[in-house]
Order: sequence, then structure tokens, then C-alpha cells
Amino acid sequence: MEQLSKDEVLALIERAEYFKHGGKPETLVNPAYAVNMFFEDSSRTHTSFEMAERKLGLTVLPFDPSHSSVNKGETLYDTSLVMDALGVDLAIIRHSENGYYEKLIHPRADQHLNLGIVNAGDGSGQHPSQSMLDLMTIHEQFGNFAGLKVAIVGDITNSRVAKSNMEMLTKLGAEVYFSGPEYWYDHAFDQYGKYEALDELVDKVDVMMLLRVQHERHTGDPNEKTFDAKAYHEKYGINQQRYDRLQEQTIIMHPGPINHDVELAGELVEAPKSKFYQQMQNGVFMRMAMLEAVMRGRELGGLK
Repeated sequence: MEQLSKDEVLALIERAEYFKHGGKPETLVNPAYAVNMFFEDSSRTHTSFEMAERKLGLTVLPFDPSHSSVNKGETLYDTSLVMDALGVDLAIIRHSENGYYEKLIHPRADQHLNLGIVNAGDGSGQHPSQSMLDLMTIHEQFGNFAGLKVAIVGDITNSRVAKSNMEMLTKLGAEVYFSGPEYWYDHAFDQYGKYEALDELVDKVDVMMLLRVQHERHTGDPNEKTFDAKAYHEKYGINQQRYDRLQEQTIIMHPGPINHDVELAGELVEAPKSKFYQQMQNGVFMRMAMLEAVMRGRELGGLK
């Protein structure tokens, strides 16, 4: 996300909104092939990318890592090389390793991989497409970013969504605040915003961005052993009482999946201020815009 300029972000949002409002993508004059290589579990991102690919006219090849040669010790680079050799043009990849893509986009001198790579999430690193659909959702609601107060709340250290969003929201002029358990907050994030107690933020922010507690990334974390869902919800979650304190224009966001009655009360998931459903909808259109931009850059399907 840090490589994108403000103008590039706004252009992607504009293109995604064009698709959402019924705009049609250009017809591909040559076939283009995509494969979704997800080495971590996913519902929204995986299915959203596939829907976006099909709407753009891409031919999507199936890939199941549990039945692939990865289980025989094949490296990610070699799996990508297989796809390149078979004629795949784009690989959309989610992987547990932070920055996995560096070895693919900057191969060694003796390597010759020629495959478009789209990052669908790298470990606890970044999640560009989630960040972009979040920005689109905020833009739909407010029309701008400058001066907006945005709270990012929860398991921040382990969240790739948080890292992507804090960087770009700051670049776009928003005021970023952080909250949640202090043991899941890294003061390296202080350069992007201020940490405050949740109840100090509830009635002053425009966007309440909640993060999932990522139990799967807490191996060796002593706080995981003492985690109590009810206690977390009482201290760091949005319940009805806190919901009622939100300003009229304030929206609640969550990248999903939601732990009901932990980050957000179950009965508030589809409440008027919650944009969870809208975020998922926007994911298809934003991923269409992102994929199309990569296709143009690589002149796939005749796009330029």
C-alpha cells in the first residue's frame, strides 16, 4: 500500500465505483488466465477475487493447495513457475509468510519467472485489496478522507489489514486513532496515530474499524492462554451501549470474519451503522479495478 500515491488510490476507487454502478469492463480480445493460490483459509477474499476475475472475462483455473505438490516440498517459487509454464497470466496469492512476493517479483539472475502477482494477504504483513475496499467504503459514505477521525481497534499487531489501512489513511489526510489490548499494540504505529482507551474514542470518531482477534497468530503468546471472550467484549468490543453513543454519521467496519460478541455484538452485525455487508459487496468491484490495472500494466487480454 505504501507504494500507491493518493491519486492512484482515488483512481482505483473511481473505477471500482464505476463498476458498482453498472459500468462494463472492456471485452478481452485475447484470452487471459488467472489462478487463485490461497495457502491460508479464506471465504471473502478468495471468492471475491474469483467473482471479480469472472466479471472481467478472465478464465480461472482451480488450485487446491491441500492436493498440490506443495505437500511434497515444492516451493512457492516453483509452484508459481509451474503456473507460468502452463500459460497462466496472473496468480492471486495468499500466504502465511510476510513479504512472500519479494522472491517472485524480484527473482534471482538465474530465475526467469514471468507471472503477474497480486497479493491477497501476506501473513501479518499487508492486505492491499482489503484496505482498498475499506477506503472505497469510507469514500462512499463521506466523499473524502481529509480530517476524518478513524479508530482502528483490536488485535492490531497481528493485523495485516491494520497495517495497510493506517499507512494509506494517514497519507490521505485522515486522523488515525488506535485502541484495544495494549499487549497487541506496537508503539511503532505511533507514527500513524494515537493510542487511546476505546470509551474515549466512541463518541468522537467518524469510522470505527474493528479487527478480528487472530487466535491462529498467537502461538506462544501468553495472553492467548488467558483470553476471555466476554471480558474482551466488555472492554474492547462494540456493544449496544457503545453503539448508542456513536455520532449520527459514524460507521462501523470489520474485515471479517467477525467473532460475534467479541469485537462486535452479534445483533449489531447488520445494524444501520454497520458497513460489513457493504464492504463485502465493494470487495468484488474494487478487486475488479485492481485486477484490471494489473492487466493493463501487463497488456493482458488486449488491454492497454
